[in-house]
Order: sequence, then C-alpha cells, then structure tokens
Amino acid sequence: MNCINFDTRFEQYATEWMRKHAAEYKNSISRMEAKIPEVYLQWLNTPMDWLEGQTPGMYFTQYHDAGMLMDWMLAYHAQKVPVPDQLWERIVELGPAAEKALTELLDDAKAPEEARLGAISMLTEMESRAPMEKYVAWIAARDERDDLADMAAEALTAMGRAVVRPILDAAPGATPAGRETFVDVLCNFPGDPAVYDLALDLFHANPQKRALCASLLGKLGDARAIPTLRSAMEDPSLSYLDYIELRNAVEALGGDAPVEREFAGDPYYESLRRME
Repeated sequence: MNCINFDTRFEQYATEWMRKHAAEYKNSISRMEAKIPEVYLQWLNTPMDWLEGQTPGMYFTQYHDAGMLMDWMLAYHAQKVPVPDQLWERIVELGPAAEKALTELLDDAKAPEEARLGAISMLTEMESRAPMEKYVAWIAARDERDDLADMAAEALTAMGRAVVRPILDAAPGATPAGRETFVDVLCNFPGDPAVYDLALDLFHANPQKRALCASLLGKLGDARAIPTLRSAMEDPSLSYLDYIELRNAVEALGGDAPVEREFAGDPYYESLRRME
C-alpha cells in the first residue's frame, strides 16, 4: 500500500507558501504563523498531483472498505510513517462498519502498541461500547505501567454510568494496580455505596499512596470519608505533601481541616518556610 507522508507534504506546501509571502510578513513572524491554520485548510482543499488530482481532505473518502482502510493504517505503522488524520477520520466516519475490525485489532498482540492505542481512541470517538468487557478485563489484570490499560480507563469513563456494575464485579479479583484504576474511573460516577466502600478500602490498603487515594475520595464527593481523612492527617510519619493532599480532600468534601501541623525536617516543608 502507498503510505504517503501527509505531514511532510503539508510541510513542503507551507514552506513554499511562506517563501512566496515572505515580503508581506517580513516585519511580523507571528502574523505569518497565525495564517498557518488557514494555509492548512487551503492545502486540504487543493487537488494534488501526488494524489492523482484528489484533494488531501477528500482522498480517503473514496474508500468504503473498513478492513482495507485498517490494513492501510497498519501499513503506515509498519513503515513508521505518520498515520494521516484524514485516514483516521475516515475510519471513524465509517462507524459500525469499522467497529468489528477495530475491536479485533485490540486483541492482536503482534500489532504495534501505537496502533492498538489508536484503535481505542477511534472506538471512543465512535462512542462504541463493544469493547467494554475487554477494557475491564485488561484493567483487572494490569501491571503498574500499562499504557493500554490507562487509555482503556479513559474509554470506560467516556462510556458513562453503564460501566459501574461490570467494574464492581471485576474489582475483587483485580491486581492492586487494577483496583486503583477502577476506583479512578468509578469516582466519576458517585452514588453507589459499593463505589464508596471500594475507594475507602483502597485508601486503607495503600498508606504509601495516601495522596492519590485521598484525591480519589475527594473526587467521589462522599462526606463520610472526612473522619478517615482527618485521622490520617494526624499520622506522625506523614509527609507534608501527603498532608496537603489529605487537607485538600477534606476541604473538597466540605469539611474543615485541622490546624496546620509543623513538619520540621520535611524537605518540601522546609523549602517553603525558607521562601517566606
């Protein structure tokens, strides 16, 4: 497949445009730079010899086979050429016709991770719920560092409240990193007592991540967490930065934080005191 570098082609077009108009903008580079979006639109709608007379903006709209377009996208990845925005947009535009191929790509462990991440983004743009169970399973089994699981979490959040029950069902068997991600998603959908319980359990189970867990409780908006957060603020081993996050969470929930403590010896606290 012919994987034309659209980015390079536009750069060449823009460079030529700037050369031709240099005299008009010789006293204002910023005014010339401000014209680039307009130049880009002009480029999108200009027939090009390198596209056999088609315009860059409409070139991929002549193709209707979602599978072929997906293969084309993968060829771009294989050749390490940037995937044109217009190809991406055409796949998304095909909607249900492309959904199956995109979902299958998620399971292709041999595909470039960048392509699989792109598939998640496209399915999210389509507002597809087809991969919901797959995303939940990925997160439940995730390691600490997992870009696919991170993007899957964003996609689940975009699906709305329908994800709450599948996540709660999967949470007991999830890895520690998976439970943390699940709580991060669920905090966008308060109201279910089980969500609060899961967030509170995460807070108690992760004293080394108090700042993160406190921020999740604050985001959830359940004022029942205030006593737990205030109690944690009294821990003598608490760092100043963790204290600040706990205090922010208490205040976000409508509570009053205790009088600020002294944190003598804490590097961040001491640096702030020196700045006063």
